[in-house]
Amino acid sequence: MAELEAFSRGERSVGNILVTGVTGFVGAALAERLHSAGAAVRGAVRRDVAESVPFEPTMVGAIDGATEWGDAIAGMEAVVHLAARAHVLEEAEADPLEAFRWVNVEGTLRLARQAAEAGVRRFVFVSSIGVNGNETVRPFTEGDAPSPQEPYAVSKGEAEDGLRELAAQTGMELVIIRPPLVYGPGAPGNFGNLLRWVSKGVPLPLGAVTQNRRSLMALDNLVDLIVTCLDHPTAAGETFLVADGEDVSTAGLLRKVGDALERPARLVPVPVWMLRAGAAALGKREMARRLLGSLQVDASKAREVLGWVPPVSLDEGLRRAVAPLRR
Repeated sequence: MAELEAFSRGERSVGNILVTGVTGFVGAALAERLHSAGAAVRGAVRRDVAESVPFEPTMVGAIDGATEWGDAIAGMEAVVHLAARAHVLEEAEADPLEAFRWVNVEGTLRLARQAAEAGVRRFVFVSSIGVNGNETVRPFTEGDAPSPQEPYAVSKGEAEDGLRELAAQTGMELVIIRPPLVYGPGAPGNFGNLLRWVSKGVPLPLGAVTQNRRSLMALDNLVDLIVTCLDHPTAAGETFLVADGEDVSTAGLLRKVGDALERPARLVPVPVWMLRAGAAALGKREMARRLLGSLQVDASKAREVLGWVPPVSLDEGLRRAVAPLRR
């Protein structure tokens, strides 16, 4: 633990680390953290990037089952694989599952095979809580049978299975992380939209959504856990479900966002049954599930196995998330 704490403070030299998805929401924050800690970070990129990035860019093109990783993984001791085909709002593929598999399964396993052949010691794969399922009646745990409901989550689960088999064959150390919704400054998707709506004072019909519970993960907490898993001796071979540790209802979350913005959220108490009916009529059942349902994570394993405690509270994470909007 002393070595791990020293790593987090940037007090010791660390190995060479390849990060995929390095220009994304999580990847950019991870690269900055690793660079600040003294790591030699190489970023796999699809196109040219600015010269002032905190990593050595290496062009790999599209990441899928045909990507050549030789230049990117040469001399690397560890890989953090963040890049993925994620949720697609306007799906154009005739077979979405196969499109997800080509990137998230075949692309991941091709990288892992070539990494193992190149002598990479540890492979950290950031998966998704969707591998467990979409909704909970009790918090998900690592021991639950996977129950992915969407093509994205199915592909992540299949990638996990392939990685475990490959790790058993090659001896490369594997760590799998399944986060829930990740929030922070510049958060994409629906969460970013909610922040903007609250900041603008838009009335939201979610004041009655007080009985559901959802687990979240602050960007800084996820980055801290990834850094921990890169070097912690007991992380190898493990799968971790992770979260901030404070579950909230949708209405409670929006009120906390308002507090962080120092601007009360304008919540209208529309009955939940009416929201569900309206969403169904508009073909928005999936959006309704995310806003009205529960998805809780039991993140105790990371604490017990790694001694890891989230460094950022939910309230502090939200203050950091809304900081760009306040500016």
